Amino acid sequence: MTPVIGFAAAIVVIFAGLGLVKVLALAPARALATEAGFSVDAYRRIGALELAGAVGVALGPAVPVLGVLAGTGLLLLLAGAVVTHLRHRDGVRRIAPAVVCAVLVAGYLAALGQAVS
Repeated sequence: MTPVIGFAAAIVVIFAGLGLVKVLALAPARALATEAGFSVDAYRRIGALELAGAVGVALGPAVPVLGVLAGTGLLLLLAGAVVTHLRHRDGVRRIAPAVVCAVLVAGYLAALGQAVS
């Protein structure tokens, strides 16, 4: 179960931080929302989904089905982030964080699946 906890800890730190910045509509989040073509309210909703995903991933080692659902939801959010970056013709430096986070979440889901089996 240790790899699951390691993946979960990293994901929780990343997505709780990102989600909190968006929900609070801090200056960097407002700027990114505008740049991506989202309203601040839409960006806040994305942040709320990131926070919910972080909570679900944190609970995943104890409630695996919740962890799988949360991880899948985060992967969908990350796919949306990649699509948004591609539509804006952002370079690799802007797309890479979403891809790296997607790999991290996929690793969590794989480790969670191994722990449950």
